[in-house]
Amino acid sequence: MTLTGATGTAPAASDQAGALHRRIADAVADLAPRLLAVSRELHAHPELALVEHRAAALLADVLDAEGFTVDRGVGGVPTAFRGDVGDPAGGPTVALLCEYDALPGIGHGCGHNLIAAGGLGAALALHRVLPELPGRLTCLGTPGEEGAGGKVLLLDAGVFDDVDAALMFHPGDRTLAVRHATACQPLVVEFTGRAAHAAASAPEGRSALAAMIQFFVGTDALRQFVPETCRLHGIISHGGEAANVVPAYTRAEFMVRGLLGEVVDDVTARVEAVAQAAAAATGTSVTVTRGPRYAERKNNKVMAGRLAGHLERGGVPVEEAVLRGGTGSSDIGNVSLRLPTIHPYLQVMDAGTPTHSEAMAEAVVTPRAEQAMLRMATALACTAADLFTEPGLLDSAREEFATTGPDVPR
Repeated sequence: MTLTGATGTAPAASDQAGALHRRIADAVADLAPRLLAVSRELHAHPELALVEHRAAALLADVLDAEGFTVDRGVGGVPTAFRGDVGDPAGGPTVALLCEYDALPGIGHGCGHNLIAAGGLGAALALHRVLPELPGRLTCLGTPGEEGAGGKVLLLDAGVFDDVDAALMFHPGDRTLAVRHATACQPLVVEFTGRAAHAAASAPEGRSALAAMIQFFVGTDALRQFVPETCRLHGIISHGGEAANVVPAYTRAEFMVRGLLGEVVDDVTARVEAVAQAAAAATGTSVTVTRGPRYAERKNNKVMAGRLAGHLERGGVPVEEAVLRGGTGSSDIGNVSLRLPTIHPYLQVMDAGTPTHSEAMAEAVVTPRAEQAMLRMATALACTAADLFTEPGLLDSAREEFATTGPDVPR
């Protein structure tokens, strides 16, 4: 995969641009104690999707203290925020995105503490170095990535309408400038039956648990007949009240993933049919509620290549991306289908360490991870600076966005 602007293909930086990039690196170094404190604070106090009140306040307060105009609760999402500096009339609006929600039971096993600190650091460093921007710099707090679709909510509310380019990163076990992602449809499946004594009056009952079990058995049977890259997975979050009572209510959280949104829509309809069949077979009723659907990803190679070049010049080797098989999902995909977007990955732990794990939760507060985050903050800020100061770079990114589709394995 060729990345325009990556090491080996990037035009040589001018002396002026090189000096600007060095000043950004110096600014990130000066900010390092504050950024590490932010990351550690978030890690020590994990908050779940859309209830990240402490994290959102912490990040917004830092932006406010650094001269950003901060709007809290943007888009009607209480834990979202937007910090702006500059004048949109003078040039583009470039947004650096922060995530800061954690996982149930694991805490920051996806490393969002690093995402928040890195995005914040990039915004602060660029503002310090270029206080008079030819455009507007935005630091956008996007909560609820872990299943709640915070970015989808903000897109629907128009928060991204005036954004020309969006940049963020994700920690992982490899450093990649681009990576594909699956579309994902979350579902809540609820069966309602009739309670009765499980021994004395069982014939009077209608088991919502039996319906739920049949639903899981049916979706297991469906796996053979969906594309190999699809994933069907879920949990039973409520299975009944007592063993001697026929359960009148059960609830499951489920996800349907596929390489493209239209594939996910088709498979989701089939999963819903399985739920209806399970209800009919057990004399119960069912309600299936769809959450925000995460879209497949469309990486902007122009911007990703430029970021890769900055990473490598900063001593971070970037691996060649391999688009193969199924992967995870993120609501950054929805943003990427609307405007030029990058979502690179940064190695902060040994290759093979699983994400969404206790091992990752431990890894993302190590010195190795923290130093990598600072290098990524520098690369993000340098890439954003290039979008503001280099004629034609954003035009090239927009042209690519208009003429290419999502990254889908072949």
